[in-house]
Amino acid sequence: MGRVTGVGGVFFRSEDPRALQEWYVTHLGLSTDSDGYNVFRWSDDGGSTVWAPFPADTDYMPPAKQWMVNYRVDDLDDLLRSLRAAGVRVEDETMEDENGKFGWCWDLEGNKVELWEPAPGM
Repeated sequence: MGRVTGVGGVFFRSEDPRALQEWYVTHLGLSTDSDGYNVFRWSDDGGSTVWAPFPADTDYMPPAKQWMVNYRVDDLDDLLRSLRAAGVRVEDETMEDENGKFGWCWDLEGNKVELWEPAPGM
């Protein structure tokens, strides 16, 4: 069965993502790339965790929710099959890009959970 191997990202809504990024850079020492992402690199296996504010009107997470956690997984397809078999609400479509494969489910309280199988080398 597929499993979670770490936190791939923490995403949240912001009224002014650029200003919030600058606040975190100034006050907490985070460094962000040109897209506003801070990528924490893991020293043990080359993985990473992304921290990113999204615009307040983003469609990437449910409108009533402020946060979404992205979990790294080792076998997305297998995990999604297992979740469906257990009666967990799982989004029908998945996405694949240069970063890897993505799928989504919802927890008991209606929080959207992003599942990410990283591309090789990520």
